[in-house]
Amino acid sequence: MLNDDRWQAVLAADATQDGAFVYAVRSTGVYCRPSCPSRRPKRESVTFFDVPEAAEGAGFRACRRCNPRDTNARDPHLEAVRAACRYLESRDEGAVTLAELGDAVGLSPHHLQRVFTRVMGISPRAYADARRLSRVKSLLKAGDDVTGALYEAGYGSSSRLYERADEQLGMTPATYRRGGEGVHIRYTIADSPLGRILVAATRKGVCMVSLGDHDAHLEHELRHDFPTAEIARDDKALGAWVKALLRHLDGKAPHIDLPLDVRATAFQRKVWQALREIPYGEHRTYKEIAAALGIPNAARAVGRACATNPVSLIVPCHRAVGSSGDLTGYRWGVARKKALLAQERANADRASVRHDERARRSA
Repeated sequence: MLNDDRWQAVLAADATQDGAFVYAVRSTGVYCRPSCPSRRPKRESVTFFDVPEAAEGAGFRACRRCNPRDTNARDPHLEAVRAACRYLESRDEGAVTLAELGDAVGLSPHHLQRVFTRVMGISPRAYADARRLSRVKSLLKAGDDVTGALYEAGYGSSSRLYERADEQLGMTPATYRRGGEGVHIRYTIADSPLGRILVAATRKGVCMVSLGDHDAHLEHELRHDFPTAEIARDDKALGAWVKALLRHLDGKAPHIDLPLDVRATAFQRKVWQALREIPYGEHRTYKEIAAALGIPNAARAVGRACATNPVSLIVPCHRAVGSSGDLTGYRWGVARKKALLAQERANADRASVRHDERARRSA
C-alpha cells in the first residue's frame, strides 16, 4: 500500500485499514491506528509504519485514545514479526538465538531474519538490544542506581552498557538518570534562501539543523527534541557554522563537513552515511540506497531513517526520493526539498561548465 493511499485512509479514519499500518505524528510523538478519532495532523508531520513496534522503535508512543497496539496485523508476515517482538520483549533478561525465535513464531531463522529486517529496519538482535537499553532507561528514570538497572535489564557487565551509551543514549547512563542535567545546547537562528534556519550544538558538535518560517516554531521543536537539556541562544559562538551552512546553500561549498553529536541507531547511521555519499547535484531513490547498503527490501526503513534525520543539509536527506523520482515527504516541506534539489543541480551544472572551460583553455 502506497503512502498516498495510507494518508487517504487516515483522512477518512478508515477502520478497515486498522492492522494494515499505523501512522506517527512527529509534532506530538504519538502513533495511532488509521481510524483514530483524534484530530487529523498535517501531512508533513506524519510517518507511516507497518507495525506498532516499528513506531515505538523510532521513539513514538502509543495513542491512549485508539490503543494501536491492541490490534492484529492482517498480513501473516507482519503478525509473525509482531509475535517475534513480543517474544523478545518477554525475554529482556537474556539473549535469544535466532533459531529459538524462529521456533517461537513458526518461521525458519533465515526467513525470519529477512522478514523482520524488512519490516522493522533492524535485525532481531538489534531490536533486542534496543529493548534492553529501553529497560535501562526506564529503570534509571524510576530512580534505580546504574549498577542495579544494568543487571536487571540483562546486561552481563557495566562495560556492555557503557560501550553503547554514547551512541544510543546520547550521554552516559548516570547523566541520563538525571534527566539530561548538565547537557548544554547552544543555538542560533538566521535567514537563509529557504527561510529561517536554526543550528544547535553541544560541546561535541551540531545536534540539530532545522528550517522553517517562524523562530518560535523552530525553538519549540528544539526544546521538544531535547526537553531536559539546558538550552540557550548564542549567535556569536555558532556564527562560523551558520556561515558554512549558508555557503553550502549558495553553492559555494558543495561539501560540508561539520562535527556532529546525534543520537541514532546503527541502521540510521548507515543510512545517513549513505546519504552523505550521494554526489552534490544528484539524488537516489530509497530503493537504490537500500540496495547500496546490501538490504534491497528495506526501502521503507530507509525512508524512516531519512525522516528522523535531525541535521538536515549536513546529512542531505533531501537527496532521497521516491521510486519514480517523486519528491515524497520532507520534514521541512516538499517545496523546500524541490528547491534544494533544483539549486544543487544548477550549481553542479555551472561547476561542470566552468571545469570544461578551464580544461579547454589549458589544452
